[in-house]
Amino acid sequence: MASVPEVRFTRSGDVDLAYQVVGDGDLDIILMIGWVSHLEVLWELAECRRFIERFSSMGRVALFDKRGLGLSDRPSDVGSIEDMVPDVLAVMGAAGMDKAAIVGWVDAAAVAVMVAARHPERVNALVLGEALAASTADDEHPWALDPGPLEAIADTIEEGMWGQGMLLPMIAPSEATDERISAWWRRLERMSATPSMAANLLRRSVAIDVRALLPQVTAPALLLHRKDSILIPGDGMRWMAEQLPDARYLEVPGDQTPGFLGDVDRLMDEVEEFLLGTRLGGTADRRVATVLFSDVVGSTEHAASVGDRVWSGLLETHRAEARKLLARYGGREMSTVGDGFLIVFDSPTPAIQFALELCRASSSAGLQVRVGLHSGEVVFETDDISGMAVHIGARVAGLAPPGEVVVSQTVRDMVIGSRFEFDPLGRHILKGVPGEWEIFRLA
Repeated sequence: MASVPEVRFTRSGDVDLAYQVVGDGDLDIILMIGWVSHLEVLWELAECRRFIERFSSMGRVALFDKRGLGLSDRPSDVGSIEDMVPDVLAVMGAAGMDKAAIVGWVDAAAVAVMVAARHPERVNALVLGEALAASTADDEHPWALDPGPLEAIADTIEEGMWGQGMLLPMIAPSEATDERISAWWRRLERMSATPSMAANLLRRSVAIDVRALLPQVTAPALLLHRKDSILIPGDGMRWMAEQLPDARYLEVPGDQTPGFLGDVDRLMDEVEEFLLGTRLGGTADRRVATVLFSDVVGSTEHAASVGDRVWSGLLETHRAEARKLLARYGGREMSTVGDGFLIVFDSPTPAIQFALELCRASSSAGLQVRVGLHSGEVVFETDDISGMAVHIGARVAGLAPPGEVVVSQTVRDMVIGSRFEFDPLGRHILKGVPGEWEIFRLA
């Protein structure tokens, strides 16, 4: 994986803010992903990295950890949404940006609106993801976040559930059962904030109201909503777009609230067309490849039974054996998330051979590994891969029984006539993927 961009620091009032600058070009962009963040952890997930890099393919991007989060100062008082306006301006100044497109997701969308309304000379466009003009409902604005459940969640976070990923099923149902993403999300929670800070930021989200500022925003705005999101009502976003003088509301497929989860490229194509007037598809190299996801079965229970030290030794042995096999079969390790691997191969045959050997070697070492494979168009950029083929591969892997290798019909069809034999496992709906998919077990 490519190195994480250098973290720099600037000061806003009496608060030190951590920020990064990535990309190059004439367009300057301030990127705020919303709620919690940690500038180094964000780059560890392929989808999130892809999200940032699609922005950086359009210009020069500055992103920062909000006060209280990640690598920035963590004052005891979370402050208000208004306090973030000078923070944005401080990051722009440190990055040498006189004028920028401001991108804000969820609560950060309100900050973007405030900056555009109060400092129109500094903003040339707004991209607002999963945004509401007001978080509480009234006769004029009946769409709102439900404060009751949010307060209950905030209380639960403070009582010890932070770092457990309890919000992932609400903000990204399709990703909640994906151990690769959920393990990363739990780590993001732990690294981004303390439980009390996370709870206070969640409570602050129900006190947002920027309705009075909407008519003052002169910059063109794009409002993006994933149509199956259960957290943000689309009707409320439509109303917000109607109140802005120059705005477009657009729905895209998906149920993910964060912009960096789900089909990132589908979302970013719309952003690219809005900001640049054309769809370049990023700078990625797209080609057909075979993706492999592996996962150690029952890792939590196994670790509890043998102890952390023994378990760490077992995992290191497993990873060393996997890398020896990679050298033999020519795969390319893309990432290790949790106890598994994401690996890409040029063709399915060596991928299947690697998967069989990995399962056998792991079984001999007392571990059970499940493996899933899919072949399709993969997006290669720097040292990452993304695209729908990767998403499908992860879903296929989730269907594998312990100690087994399962493949999509695409993989099976590509090796017809080989020595491999497959047993059908029926047709399955893969979350976040259109249609039904025939899945096979390697016999």
